[in-house]
Amino acid sequence: MAKNFLKSSLQNASFNIIFQIMFRCLTFLMNAFVLRHVEQAVIGVMNVRLLLLESTILFLSREAFRRACLTNTTAHNWAQVINLLWLTVPLCSVMCLLFGWVWLCVLETPDPQITPHYTLGVYAIAISCVIEMCVEPLYMVAQAFLFVRLKVVMDTINVIVRTTVFTLMVLWWPQGAVVAFSTAQIVAVIVYSLCYYYYFAHYLEERRVKPMPTPRQLQRPTSTEDDFPFTSMSEFLPRRLDNQTGVDLKLCVLTWSFFKQGILKQILTEGERYVMTLFSVLSFYEQGVFDVVNNLGSLAARFLFRPIEDSAYFYFSQLVIRDKPIDDQDPYQMKEAALVLQRLLRTVVSLGLVALCFGQGYARLVLLLYGGSALADGLAPLLLRAHSLAILLLAINGTTECYALATMDTVHLDRYNRVMAGLSVGFMLVSWLLTRLLGSVGFILANCCNMAARITHSVLFIKRRYHNTAFTPLDGLLPGRKFLTAVLASAVITISSEMYFYESSKVVHFATGVTCLAVVVAIWVYEEQEVVRFGVDRWRRQSLKVD
Repeated sequence: MAKNFLKSSLQNASFNIIFQIMFRCLTFLMNAFVLRHVEQAVIGVMNVRLLLLESTILFLSREAFRRACLTNTTAHNWAQVINLLWLTVPLCSVMCLLFGWVWLCVLETPDPQITPHYTLGVYAIAISCVIEMCVEPLYMVAQAFLFVRLKVVMDTINVIVRTTVFTLMVLWWPQGAVVAFSTAQIVAVIVYSLCYYYYFAHYLEERRVKPMPTPRQLQRPTSTEDDFPFTSMSEFLPRRLDNQTGVDLKLCVLTWSFFKQGILKQILTEGERYVMTLFSVLSFYEQGVFDVVNNLGSLAARFLFRPIEDSAYFYFSQLVIRDKPIDDQDPYQMKEAALVLQRLLRTVVSLGLVALCFGQGYARLVLLLYGGSALADGLAPLLLRAHSLAILLLAINGTTECYALATMDTVHLDRYNRVMAGLSVGFMLVSWLLTRLLGSVGFILANCCNMAARITHSVLFIKRRYHNTAFTPLDGLLPGRKFLTAVLASAVITISSEMYFYESSKVVHFATGVTCLAVVVAIWVYEEQEVVRFGVDRWRRQSLKVD
């Protein structure tokens, strides 16, 4: 039976956005708490050095497998896919040994006066990564068979456990923040893993007793019972297959392409942290300040754009065949894909422009509320204003690149890898140079240059992809004139409001921004009625059959 990929992608994006809002609100409050109880240098150790280790290990261990295994899921031999996914565990173990040694023996270690528990933090990250890889087969099955709400529930449990353990331990022992961080990391990933295994064991047991949907709070809204190929928990484990290879060789080739690309993408994504870590251009205190502002500046990008990108990647990878020109594919599906891309671009560009224009006038006020006057009166406002530009570029790059990666064939992926290699080297050099010249803000400007280059590459690919067709999805990059006029006028008004009212009446300054934002949103809804109607109609539609 055909699956409703668009409806599921929209629901997945919506649930992920809701989760990200909850997650960011929770971490926002936790970070505000941490800023008042933990020194900035310790925050630099935890949020830059240790979380960079986790990000590096997890991304290189699983990202390529995820992207490859989410391609054309209806044609998979799932026994082979499960075997392939279990390769993430030994791969992750090797990554832990390699990068753990680098973090402990090669990189500069924090002074014991900052924290004497750095080694414990490295071991905790390595152990938690290996444990998390043991859940990867279940995670991928949930994604492929459209368990839309399951990921949101599990991620919520993970965040709540980690936040609760960390906060309570810091309250009890403020000097042991890294110990609290390490303990929370291990406890959260164990609970997260057990919950995944419990859910699928319970789900399979219910199917054996009486075929029925999953529990209501975790119900899969679009998949059917006949689609699910697993009957016991043992089938989620690696096993020898009779009369066939243990893994799908085509998926292995695709995974290898994504893995090579992933190394470069990780450097580009976390480039500023690698420069901080490898070249020590900033002290741990400065890294802590930069990380606080960076997390705050990327708030909208993380809870809005990333879920949209993940769902859009899944949608485009199912609808558009990598190895066929657009003209040789189903015209109805290609029209729908082009329309979705166009309207998605129009939406994220509009959101990015709002962030850019309102970020200039409200950076200081946001930082004052977040971390107090010490954070609002230093270099942080300049960093946050620069982040506003990065948000716009990140929004455009995320959407254009997700379409490109979802529809490139292996040849184009390898070519893309070579482009990314050049961008990676250039990005590291530009980051180092601009940081030497401009300090922390140089990282943000280098990232903007990187985003602009990646956008250019993806846009050129999409333009070639739709050459000689009737579809023009890149028109979505141009916002409406009325909206553009309104958002630029709001930027002038809010910047003027900050100059005249920030010191004397912050309430007036805040009210000015709320009024301008309401006007901008109203104009966007009026001017983009087709986009709004499209989103509402797709959400309400009960079924959409895709052959």
